[in-house]
Amino acid sequence: MGPGDAVPRVGWPLPLLVAMALGVAPVAWASHSPHLPRPHPRVPPHPSSERRAVYIGALFPMSGGWPGGQACQPAVEMALEDVNSRRDILPDYELKLIHHDSKCDPGQATKYLYELLYNDPIKIILMPGCSSVSTLVAEAARMWNLIVLSYGSSSPALSNRQRFPTFFRTHPSATLHNPTRVKLFEKWGWKKIATIQQTTEVFTSTLDDLEERVKEAGIEITFRQSFFSDPAVPVKNLKRQDARIIVGLFYETEARKVFCEVYKERLFGKKYVWFLIGWYADNWFKTYDPSINCTVDEMTEAVEGHITTEIVMLNPANTRSISNMTSQEFVEKLTKRLKRHPEETGGFQEAPLAYDAIWALALALNKTSGGGGRSGVRLEDFNYNNQTITDQIYRAMNSSSFEGVSGHVVFDASGSRMAWTLIEQLQGGSYKKIGYYDSTKDDLSWSKTDKWIGGLPPADRTLVIETFRFLSQKLFISVSVLSSLGIVLAVVCLSFNIYNSHVRYIQNSQPSLNNLTAVGCSLALAAVFPLGLDGHHIGRSQFPFVCQARLWLLGLGFSLGYGSMFTKIWWVHTVFTKKEEKKEWRKTLEPWKLYATVGLLVGVDVLTLAIWQIVDPLHRTIETFAKEEPKEDIDVSILPKLEHCSSRKMSTWLGIFYGYKGLLLLLGIFLAYETKSVSTEKINDHRAVGMAIYNVAVLCLITAPVTMVLSSQQDAAFAFASLAIVFSSYITLVVLFVPKMRRLITRGEWQSEAQDTMKTGSSTNNHEEDCAALGGREGEGGGHGSGPCDAVGSLCVEDPSSIPARRRPAGSSFQTVTGSCPIATAVTATNFLRRWLQGQQLRWFLAQGDRTEPPWLLCNELTATGRGLPQHPGFRHRRSTSQVKESIECPMEK
Repeated sequence: MGPGDAVPRVGWPLPLLVAMALGVAPVAWASHSPHLPRPHPRVPPHPSSERRAVYIGALFPMSGGWPGGQACQPAVEMALEDVNSRRDILPDYELKLIHHDSKCDPGQATKYLYELLYNDPIKIILMPGCSSVSTLVAEAARMWNLIVLSYGSSSPALSNRQRFPTFFRTHPSATLHNPTRVKLFEKWGWKKIATIQQTTEVFTSTLDDLEERVKEAGIEITFRQSFFSDPAVPVKNLKRQDARIIVGLFYETEARKVFCEVYKERLFGKKYVWFLIGWYADNWFKTYDPSINCTVDEMTEAVEGHITTEIVMLNPANTRSISNMTSQEFVEKLTKRLKRHPEETGGFQEAPLAYDAIWALALALNKTSGGGGRSGVRLEDFNYNNQTITDQIYRAMNSSSFEGVSGHVVFDASGSRMAWTLIEQLQGGSYKKIGYYDSTKDDLSWSKTDKWIGGLPPADRTLVIETFRFLSQKLFISVSVLSSLGIVLAVVCLSFNIYNSHVRYIQNSQPSLNNLTAVGCSLALAAVFPLGLDGHHIGRSQFPFVCQARLWLLGLGFSLGYGSMFTKIWWVHTVFTKKEEKKEWRKTLEPWKLYATVGLLVGVDVLTLAIWQIVDPLHRTIETFAKEEPKEDIDVSILPKLEHCSSRKMSTWLGIFYGYKGLLLLLGIFLAYETKSVSTEKINDHRAVGMAIYNVAVLCLITAPVTMVLSSQQDAAFAFASLAIVFSSYITLVVLFVPKMRRLITRGEWQSEAQDTMKTGSSTNNHEEDCAALGGREGEGGGHGSGPCDAVGSLCVEDPSSIPARRRPAGSSFQTVTGSCPIATAVTATNFLRRWLQGQQLRWFLAQGDRTEPPWLLCNELTATGRGLPQHPGFRHRRSTSQVKESIECPMEK
């Protein structure tokens, strides 16, 4: 182990502090002070054959944050016995020890330092243990020209030669752990670490050094927590910040508190790695501590798998040292001196350092006194004012180099020990060696015995896997099939319309506009394919082209498909809703005006899309969602992302586009409603167009806002948008073209243009235009009806097979019933015309009331006047006089 600082509880005696502050030599100042006893000057001893005593003042922490004195004091006593038994080292001197228990407390150490300095005999060197105590002693020692040699101080602050000019230590600096830690971070590929430290100088300076080293290695300390006495909050912060690789710097007593909180926060296991100081007792986590409320089993579970880095304090080679002992022999000999088991004895790991510290001191004094075969100084001449002897001891210590039980002992320029680092891991409740590191040669010796709870070293953070949310392929294929079938249907409808363009009925439906509708539906249906393409199918470089394809296909498809239908309904409303003002327009409606209207709508869209593409083109953007935890217990989180087509001012462009299209849709609904009762042969399918407009408008007005709300749900947004396109296209094609196909197929009207001139229209409302125009003018005429339309509209015809033969004129295939007939058996005008008015095979025979005139006379009368037919609710088909004349061929009178 390597100790650190403890917080001072009492200060230096005021006179001593004043002396230090003024830089006055304490000895000279003490001669004028009535409060402090003056240290006795060294009196040269009389010549004698006996060995002269040289005294060492030591402070051993027998308790406190690091009770290292429990094993280090016996080790020092062993070393004194071994050195004093040697005749080749300090043959004229005998090293003796004067020691006190500092309790690893600077305040307590101040008291004993005072006693050591101002009580006989004079001490030639001071040996503190803890870093906090060593800091106090080393800073004051220069005022008394004393060398300080520590066996257990690891604080990096003690390496400051300006502040501590006479300080040496056989315990390496705590910063020696940091190169090893950085090496391990690099070995396991960790780039982010967190730290938690006790607020003492040794740990703060160590952590500062670590921060500089990891920065040079490209590693980041993401979270740095500290605590004074209660680590609960810092541990919770580490948990909240998802810290995984954690370096802990604290004393053993605080380590138990920390890991009790670690257990409570579940900050251990296969996802976490803790790096601790290696100088704790081997069973530190099993030691009873009344300040924590965790059981031994809980503590054992919490600390399992952690890594420790510790200076090599016992020579692993087990070779003979300068004391002629191997490291193993030293351990055995020390163990016999201890009162408790080594695992329960504080400072057992540092004991070899304390043993070698005495040997380093003995060798330096031996060199200073001339024991090495050259003339030297008399050690007994040393006093607190004799800087010459101090300088010689300093030079001798600085050049020390020997093999000790802890390994090769050598000091660097700052007086710190250079050593290897031992790497251990707690496996199954006991520490196992997994490697060594020599920072001077950057040599990592690895035994490959490391074990991990999860089988592998954990990640330094939750592994974030970026996944893109792609469109469901089943949904895409299904909608694509529907879209493909819709395109086929549009092609069939377009081909049908072009092939039958000579048929009068088709001509009266403005086939060119219907062709544009079919093309627009095809383009809109084709937009479904790029609408479903994403990163699953295309690369990043192709995404802008797909975005533009979506925009242009949808824009042009809507303009052509809906624009052509809107044009029809617009002109029907314009021409036929004002009867008197638009009479001439009804006769002179020119097709180029319709095409110009469609061209205007398409041109506006093309201009808008071109400006959009040039000024603010669509490109690929990424939407990032909240992280998701996978169902499996793995140390990863999923970061979903979604690709979008967007631009810098997407909201502005959508506002313009949706606003313009929305107004067209609403206006189309209004016009369709206004023209629902209008009938004209010039645009004979305008009611079907109105129905298609209703469906397209409703679907678009619902789908547009819904897809904006569901933009983050790729499947739902695609389903709404694509199905709206498919259904609106299907409805438009079916409503506009299927009735025409059925009419031409069932009635064979495509067979000859001559026959087409005899047909009456496609629906019961195709001729309301003429009725509306003529009804007011001719309604005041005679007859039983209010006008020619009403007269024709009163026809009531039963099944001709039910008419008695006596009522049938010669050569006739049927005759109408005289008088009224039940509505249930009546044949509507449309069905009547479709069934009986074909191929000039049938004739009209009309009758009214109980008139007995021959049918041909009534027929001629109707042909001439258009009046005289009875009214009946079973037949409400209105026709003009001219159309009746064209439709009826009267039989010749026999």
